[in-house]
Amino acid sequence: MKKDILGYSFVITPLSDDDGGGFMISFPDFSDCISDGKTMDEAVENGKDALDATIKTLKEFGFPIPMPGCSVFSGKFVQRIPKSLHQRLAIRAKSEGVSLNTLVVSLLAEGIGRKENHPRHKQAA
Repeated sequence: MKKDILGYSFVITPLSDDDGGGFMISFPDFSDCISDGKTMDEAVENGKDALDATIKTLKEFGFPIPMPGCSVFSGKFVQRIPKSLHQRLAIRAKSEGVSLNTLVVSLLAEGIGRKENHPRHKQAA
């Protein structure tokens, strides 16, 4: 994570060829402010434009502007998975009557809980 666009942190992630290649820039303090570019420098320049537009729009509609660093952990992350796993998860979510996000969050929480409660990972009292 870098910090030099109006004081806001940003993350640059390589994009796969399927997504057009290049790089994506996102701002953890603004959940929907992203841009991209063919190079990292282009992604940063486009990110500046996206951030400026996001801030102007928030001001225009009277919404609060997040302070830099207020959302270090936004609760959102993007993960690429194999198509076959995506299909299996979607089918299971549908069969359980929940959204894909809800299913994945519950599976992650269950897995972390299981690992944290495993005797090998417990701290001595």
